[in-house]
Amino acid sequence: MCEADISEMQMDLGQLLTEQRNSASSEIDRVPTEQMLQIINAEDQKVAIAVSAAIPQLAAAVDLVAGRAHKGGRLFYIGAGTSGRLGVLDAAECPPTFSVPAEMVQGIIAGGETALSKATEATEDDPAVGRNDLLARGFGKADTLVGIAASGRTPYVLGAIAEAKAMGAATIGISCTPGAELSQRADIAIELLVGPEVLTGSTRMKAGTATKLALNMLTTGMMIRLGYTYGNLMVNVQPKNEKLVDRAQRIIADGAQVERTKAAELLAASAGNVKTAIVMGCLGISREAAEGKLREAAGFVVKALEK
Repeated sequence: MCEADISEMQMDLGQLLTEQRNSASSEIDRVPTEQMLQIINAEDQKVAIAVSAAIPQLAAAVDLVAGRAHKGGRLFYIGAGTSGRLGVLDAAECPPTFSVPAEMVQGIIAGGETALSKATEATEDDPAVGRNDLLARGFGKADTLVGIAASGRTPYVLGAIAEAKAMGAATIGISCTPGAELSQRADIAIELLVGPEVLTGSTRMKAGTATKLALNMLTTGMMIRLGYTYGNLMVNVQPKNEKLVDRAQRIIADGAQVERTKAAELLAASAGNVKTAIVMGCLGISREAAEGKLREAAGFVVKALEK
């Protein structure tokens, strides 16, 4: 990104929606504690509505990410401050929830791991750092980059988005500002317009909550489209400890409509594979036959049962 682009982007921050004062909370320091919390809660209730308005764009993003993942592409988040932390958190939750490799969904935050617990604001003003951090992770043309910036103008994020587009990768922008710079640069623009924060400019609040909801939708939708669920059951779970064995047995019991003791038998007979166990239980077939049906169905339990 050239310096002309950066200077053009440096608009008066006070004009941003995320920096406006909220009239509903203008006297929040003068009211009783219960009323203070009611004000915060009333503002929080606006978040789900704002996310709902962006569902068409979120749906397009899910289909884009899932389609590229089917071909081996990975999903990357990049952001600074709260936005970066939320991306790292969502990425970190994917392996234990869906038993996918850690490389499949990755989060990059300005300032690196140190910034997860300690603010390092200086790095977010340099687009070259964003570009270099992205390249250092081995990001490639087949991957998808999601830039997260409540203001929609963070140079660190814009630098990474520019690099991703230059190499022909897909890009998605998540912001909380209408007509954001990030929206103009990304292939898919997701704007979560939650309005001014209870504390002016504190985007860890409504903007952060909206972003978390959007990221939940993005990765959960992606995993559903990849066949890692059967209905609302997490059938990709790997029973590696006592808690997960118990969960796997309950999932098999629900998915195959069998008693818990039978579910335990199916789990053992399937060599610990929940998907295989469900197909075995539903169709009354051997492990080998169930594995064959799942291969034909590209790992989708619902398709294996239809076949």
